[in-house]
Amino acid sequence: MSPEKLAYMANQIGRFFATQARGDAVDGIADHLAKFWDPRMRRTLLAHLDDPAIALDPPVRAAAQRLRDSQPA
Repeated sequence: MSPEKLAYMANQIGRFFATQARGDAVDGIADHLAKFWDPRMRRTLLAHLDDPAIALDPPVRAAAQRLRDSQPA
């Protein structure tokens, strides 16, 4: 799956959590991506997180960054 398609899907998840406080939304998005996304989908999204062409809404980007930062080195 393309990084652009994954970003679109991640932003859809983010819209679900948009009514929550920012911290709660970031937690919910990160939790959803960790629990329900296939590891390959997560790896692809996280590998392209710094690509400016990948348009992620701010809470989604924060959640993805949190997931990337929590991965073992």
